[in-house]
Amino acid sequence: MFDHIMQYQSEIWQAIGETFLMVGISISAAVLVGLPLGTLLFLCRRDQLLENRIVFSILNVFVNVVRSFPFLLLVVFLIPLTRFIVGTAIGTLAASVPLAIMAVAYYSRLVEQSLLEVPRGIIEAGTAMGASTLEIIYKFLYVDARSGLLLGLTTSTISFISYSTVVGIVGGGGIGDFAIRYGYQRFEIDLMVFTIIIMLIFVQTIQFVGSTTARLIDKR
Repeated sequence: MFDHIMQYQSEIWQAIGETFLMVGISISAAVLVGLPLGTLLFLCRRDQLLENRIVFSILNVFVNVVRSFPFLLLVVFLIPLTRFIVGTAIGTLAASVPLAIMAVAYYSRLVEQSLLEVPRGIIEAGTAMGASTLEIIYKFLYVDARSGLLLGLTTSTISFISYSTVVGIVGGGGIGDFAIRYGYQRFEIDLMVFTIIIMLIFVQTIQFVGSTTARLIDKR
């Protein structure tokens, strides 16, 4: 079994690299876009610092619509946009586009929920000290919610790994696509089991690191 698996080691490493690329782009999109979006969702809610019903409704609808899409249908639906952004609808970079959009919507909702758990007194204290809105966000909200934000990112990352197994439909590659093409379709069960073990190791490692780090930085 081991000798058989080693015959595909170059394909396996390539699949792992493709998974890392897709998940890395998704995490970057989640942090760079999803974090501000989730923060804005929170701030524009009723009775919050930037209360704005119109902005909140628009952002809320966007997040809900994207998250309600079955991911496979989202991949197909976004093919024209994907082709416009990266010039093609096939390949790992093309597969990263719908994955990144889903990541933004998914994580922004988790950010909003984490910030909602921050005691109202924290914001009131920052306001009483004369802090600006940005200072309240970075020095009060994010500091108090940092553990929840990290746990949300950990959960999101694991979901991104799961979603990455679907993008084989657009030639995205990845370890999940390798398991389907080489393991399932060719009836090479040992390859499929091996790739599943790799996925389990990835998920368990990410969950352990994320949970441990979140516990260490939680000073509440």
